[in-house]
Amino acid sequence: MWAMHRPPPRLRAPEWFTADGSVLNVALVYPMRGPAGIFGPTCESCARLAAEEVNRSGGVLGRELRLVEVDGGAGPRQVADEVEALVATGAVHGVTGWHISSVRQAVAPRIAHRVPYVYTALYEGGERTDGVYLTSETPSWQLLPAMRLLAEERGVRRWFVVGNDYVWPRYTARAARRYARESRGRVCGEAYLPLGTDEFTGLLQRVERADADGVIVLLVGSDAVRFNRAFAAAGLDRRCLRLSTLMDENMLLASGPEATVDLFSTAGYFASLADRNTLDFHGRYAARFGVDAPVPGSLGESCYEGVLLLAALVERARTLDVAAIGAAAGDVRYEGPRGLLGLDGRHVRQRIYLAQADGPDFTVLAQLRAPHELL
Repeated sequence: MWAMHRPPPRLRAPEWFTADGSVLNVALVYPMRGPAGIFGPTCESCARLAAEEVNRSGGVLGRELRLVEVDGGAGPRQVADEVEALVATGAVHGVTGWHISSVRQAVAPRIAHRVPYVYTALYEGGERTDGVYLTSETPSWQLLPAMRLLAEERGVRRWFVVGNDYVWPRYTARAARRYARESRGRVCGEAYLPLGTDEFTGLLQRVERADADGVIVLLVGSDAVRFNRAFAAAGLDRRCLRLSTLMDENMLLASGPEATVDLFSTAGYFASLADRNTLDFHGRYAARFGVDAPVPGSLGESCYEGVLLLAALVERARTLDVAAIGAAAGDVRYEGPRGLLGLDGRHVRQRIYLAQADGPDFTVLAQLRAPHELL
């Protein structure tokens, strides 16, 4: 007997969904669990503030912008299934948020041709899926000038890379090998650990044996926090510096000042930047959520940027059509905590800074030069 093939289950819109045309729903995909869950609350708060400000200014195409939260800390396939279901039923009209690259790679091919997708996490570079726009840093703009500066100022020649075992750390490490050679140095060791790792004894012994001058930390959230504590407890902070491209103020506070001596971070935004845009943003954030709210560091603040860019893309195109948005994207400008920004292709180009941990905060040391300025 031939097996009967049942049709796939019919997708149903969530109970809260209304199709009256007065609301533009956007899926906000951010981590609510796992190592990155440490900065999930600030992702949610920053995105919420941006949505409220967009709505006070008239919304998007005259429609109220509402955020639909999706747990980006789940497995990539699970997240992609949930987001695709929301898009397929018409329950959301766009997607944004901070989530790791493995999740982006699962989500993008399934939804980016249907709705605009603004990805806000720093990542390894190379994303070319139509309909995907990126607000944050890539290694050539972030890691390369930081490594060059530390090689010049601190004489770092021997780098050891420590990362979680997925696409962003591995591809970034590949770039770091080249950057080290360009700075008359080399990567003398690499280690990749599963997400959720809390045992670093063997790894720290490898770092010590490698006689590294600097460690490039490509660990996510609470994994980096535990690594920082173990690194300092082993006394390695007295012999080599650390450089991270994913270390915000919430992770710094969780690590503790005794575990962050000689730790550097590079990003497009730090809460300690004292320019007009940053001060205005912090004032509005504190007024909305209170002075005891999670610090709006670079990772959470990126979700504010994501909502603003998504709104600006749709407003500029005057439609939700993905092709029309792409055609108009080159003319998009928006102003947020990182200043007045626009797109170069589908990437936001912005100033990048190097900062050093200083107790519970970061001290910004320098604005890093862009790759074309380094030649």
